[in-house]
Amino acid sequence: MNAHPTNQKHLLLLFSVLIIATCGLIYELIAGTLASYLLGDSIRQFSLIIGLYLFSMGIGSFLSKFITNKLLFWFIQIEILVGVVGGFSSTILFFAFESASGFQLILYALIMLTGILVGLEIPLLMKLLKDKIEFGNLVSQVFTFDYIGALFASILFPLFMVPYLGLLRTSFLFGLLNTIVAIIMCYKFKHESRHIAALKTQAFTVSIILVAGFIFSKRLQKMAESIAYNEPIIFSKSSPYQRIVLTNQKGNTKLYLNNNLQFSSADEYRYHEALVHPGLSHIPSPETILILGGGDGFAVREVLKYPSVKQITLVDLDPAITELFKSTPFLSQLNQNALSSPKLKIINQDAFQWVKQHRERFDFIIIDFPDPSNFSIGKLYSTTFYRELKKILKPEGAFVVQSTSPFVARKSFWCVNNTIAAEGFRTIPYHTYVPSFGEWGYILGYNQFNAQTQFIPGNLKYYRPEEFIDMARFPKDMAAMQTDINKLNNQILIHYFEDEWGI
Repeated sequence: MNAHPTNQKHLLLLFSVLIIATCGLIYELIAGTLASYLLGDSIRQFSLIIGLYLFSMGIGSFLSKFITNKLLFWFIQIEILVGVVGGFSSTILFFAFESASGFQLILYALIMLTGILVGLEIPLLMKLLKDKIEFGNLVSQVFTFDYIGALFASILFPLFMVPYLGLLRTSFLFGLLNTIVAIIMCYKFKHESRHIAALKTQAFTVSIILVAGFIFSKRLQKMAESIAYNEPIIFSKSSPYQRIVLTNQKGNTKLYLNNNLQFSSADEYRYHEALVHPGLSHIPSPETILILGGGDGFAVREVLKYPSVKQITLVDLDPAITELFKSTPFLSQLNQNALSSPKLKIINQDAFQWVKQHRERFDFIIIDFPDPSNFSIGKLYSTTFYRELKKILKPEGAFVVQSTSPFVARKSFWCVNNTIAAEGFRTIPYHTYVPSFGEWGYILGYNQFNAQTQFIPGNLKYYRPEEFIDMARFPKDMAAMQTDINKLNNQILIHYFEDEWGI
């Protein structure tokens, strides 16, 4: 027996709550993710965006009290508007990042507009249903569907949408879902409003545009990123952790993660030789090496130049990076197929948790994390992390940390040094010049250290042991200074870094 048409309409309106909630949270997550990619500091960006979005929803709920007539018309119209604004939000933000000086203004304006429109939807739905469902049941049913939709969004976004569709396609897809709800409403309630024909035309037009955006999203993203990078893009992908972009101009390949340059093939050997050899060359017959970060395989390449090495463990959070640099021929050629070495074990896991859970000891540890630009990375430069590191370092072993620029970010650099020293390690800070980055710094930490070079590979392009004395000297504008210690409960290094790099 078929359900009564009135009940079908009630169920349709309630099901639309599920779609509305899912779409609304997806738009919020997209904005937060994009802001983190482009502006850094994910905790700050997500906090601001969530707060502004919820505040805007409150404004929308307040404004809904002024809509007392033509409820169905306004509900369908707002559904179409949410589809337009939400569907095109990520495209607008990608294009705005480099072409508009007021990127944050555009970001927050879009968040507010989306929040206000979403905030209007639920109160209008409740008004449409208030004469058809008893109030207690109405509130219970509406919020049940609302919270289920939020759960769907929070699960779908990181596990499926970002890794498989990317941000632009996800925006277009959920914008399309909003307009599909509007189209279904137009057909199910075609006799209840004289404006249905016009709304139907709007909804179909917007749906066609959103489908076109979904189909051509990769082209749109390439256009936006070509503006941002001003170099030919040869690869781009969003992983669950970051936006990965590779460019190539005149044979020079560059890797960008979340819009930040990670290496240039023209001079990466300077960075990686300076990272690995000043410390490793002083370890007598090193056998077990741990590399934290460095998923591009360049540090592994340098370590493999030591014949005594028997085992290398590489811990990098993002499998998309290690797989990219292992399986892409021209990239594996750059790292000399280091990621395919039988001596190497790759572990895709959070380094902080891995170090806490691991107890095997290593002769030498290479720490090649991104700069401490946000709190999730800042914990990897904290006293807590170095305390755990001490447990897996052999007494006669040593470790090295890439530590940003002592010239641009002098306070940040010495904060890393002072934090390591606060955990009882002796330190040797040093620096070198890498054309793509400028003056770059490293900290060598140890308990006992052999002052004599034990072995140095003969096929290095840049580093020579006799130059290490000069590398460990700092001119006045980079000289040592007192700083606070970076702890988990203060993350002072992040504040230093933001101030000095102007983030």
